[in-house]
Amino acid sequence: MDFGLKDKVALVTGGGRGIGKAVSLMFAEQGANVAICGRTIETLEATAEEIRAKGVECWPMVAVVSKNENVVSFVKDSAAKAGGFDILVNNAVSSVRAPFDEQTDEMWQNHINVKLMAYIRSAREAFPYMRERGWGRIVNIGGMTARISSPYRITNGIVNAGVANFTKAFGDFVGPHNITVNCVVPGTTATDRMIEGFTRYAKDAGVSIEEIAEEKKALIPMRRFTQPEDIANAVLFFCSPLANVVTGQSLAVDGGIGESINY
Repeated sequence: MDFGLKDKVALVTGGGRGIGKAVSLMFAEQGANVAICGRTIETLEATAEEIRAKGVECWPMVAVVSKNENVVSFVKDSAAKAGGFDILVNNAVSSVRAPFDEQTDEMWQNHINVKLMAYIRSAREAFPYMRERGWGRIVNIGGMTARISSPYRITNGIVNAGVANFTKAFGDFVGPHNITVNCVVPGTTATDRMIEGFTRYAKDAGVSIEEIAEEKKALIPMRRFTQPEDIANAVLFFCSPLANVVTGQSLAVDGGIGESINY
């Protein structure tokens, strides 16, 4: 099927590894050129080579998205190098899994800046370019903690709830310009961050990481962890003609682990 992405340009924050890398490679497979940012140039360059091997352009750029000037530069420089762009995927994240009494002001502020505020800032910067083209797709990568309470991920819950609310509000604002804004809500996804979380759980419980992994997998109705490629497929849907009039929505890709019922 033609998903209508050939020769389009996509910006992906946190595009060097994990979910961001899977999303970037998916765009490349569909014929889209990709600009990616992250904190480590070696990781970005390695991913960029994989993307270019698929016959498209890739522009890797170092950016600390907690800093507004870095977000502005990434969007502006990407537009200059690519001659504009069509798609923005907000994916970068940095948080510490710990109980409430271990979460300092600095941890809270870092998570808010790296995720919620960076998403808001990058979308704000991207809007004029998309408005000029009369078409645009923005996809925010949220998190299941927007819908549940988790003792080790309280900052995640507050931030992801904000991402979901921003998705709807900004989608309403840019809708008249043929721009959609949607959110993908990953379940327990097999990335380095998942292993980092399991390491903390295992330490506190006095068991092995493997035991924690089996325990967490048993809670998922489909009995498997979400893969980064599963998230990329949902991003592809939101950016394709199949979702031309879908906006302001949050779609869980979680194997059924989410317990809330959303109408």
